[in-house]
Amino acid sequence: MVKGLVTFSQENPNANSIQTSLKIRALQEKKEEYHRRTNGECDGYRVKIHFSADKTRAKEVQAKFSSKYNDVPTYEDYQQPNFVINVGDFKTKLEAFELLKKIKEDYPYAFIVKSKIRPTKL
Repeated sequence: MVKGLVTFSQENPNANSIQTSLKIRALQEKKEEYHRRTNGECDGYRVKIHFSADKTRAKEVQAKFSSKYNDVPTYEDYQQPNFVINVGDFKTKLEAFELLKKIKEDYPYAFIVKSKIRPTKL
């Protein structure tokens, strides 16, 4: 009479959680590397409220905007020959449009532009 050979194995119950942890860490490292390479910026939209060759006037517009809308970030840029003031960091054009509607009375010539943005939430 031949008896069958029976074998048992145990799976490591922590194997799945270890693999998941390793995958999560790999994704975190990729995200960190991406932010190092892009300086934390991504594609998005801003609202251009001013552009002119007068740097003093651009600074005045930026200061006035910041005092009234202190929760919206402002950015000064030089695009030869103009000094440009852009405001906001919006992932979607719809978000930028909401700000545009809000400020249109004070800045009637403002318009939405594509830009590299620094979103607060990623």
